[in-house]
Amino acid sequence: LRKPMRCKIWMGDFPKPNVENTENYRDAVALSSKFTKLRGSAPAQRVAIIGGGLAGLAAAKYLVDAGHIPTVYEARDVLGGKVSAWRDKDGDWVETGLHIFFGAYPNMMRLFSELGIHDRLQWKAHEMIFAMQRPPGQLASFSFPPGVPAPWNLLLALLLEDRVLPLADKLRTAPALLPMLLRGQRFIDEQDEVSVSDFMRRNGVPERVTEEIFVAMAKALDFMHPDKLSMAVVLTAMNRFLNEDNGLRMAFLDGAPPDRLLQPLADYIESGGGRVLL
Repeated sequence: LRKPMRCKIWMGDFPKPNVENTENYRDAVALSSKFTKLRGSAPAQRVAIIGGGLAGLAAAKYLVDAGHIPTVYEARDVLGGKVSAWRDKDGDWVETGLHIFFGAYPNMMRLFSELGIHDRLQWKAHEMIFAMQRPPGQLASFSFPPGVPAPWNLLLALLLEDRVLPLADKLRTAPALLPMLLRGQRFIDEQDEVSVSDFMRRNGVPERVTEEIFVAMAKALDFMHPDKLSMAVVLTAMNRFLNEDNGLRMAFLDGAPPDRLLQPLADYIESGGGRVLL
């Protein structure tokens, strides 16, 4: 019998990384600043927004910044859409899934900053921990070497971990992703009508790579099976992760989304003259 592997897991918070020193974050700042500059430039409009998910609430927030009067209509009795949560009969929070905030999410990072709630993000070690399917029950970690800039930190993390994916599988996967590095967003846009599963099959990506990595990515990014998700979504995320030093740094909310994120958004909207209706 194989001796079970012991995995030491460090539970703790780490200092907030510098996620602002990227071109994408500066673009996010410039875009959100445009809304406040528009305030007063035209008569205020009353705007109806159907759906109180993060997209609907964020849209209402920026309409308020621009001087308009939005009303968010949510059919359910909870806000948040895919990040909604509710209390059970014992008063405990039940969430729709694990919600991760990556350093490579510039618009989200900017939103946290504008709401003044950046301190509600708990940042973790710069690594990705996978629950392995083969052998089951074991954990493997892609650890990013400190002080190494992107994209080399990610490439080294992938190369140095050999339990999740053998070197042969990595080498067979590389040609499929190389055009993303060479052609950038143009190549990514061309994959918009191609599902993740079809992209893997067309490019001869080993099945184990799809199962261990890309199924998890597809479900984490959009809660969708890779047969239904556009490969452009996955490649866009990977492109950000590869090009930003702290793009794959992960943070979690220090509490349930309704209290720690959604209510501050609703309060901001209503303090600016908008309404949020359940």
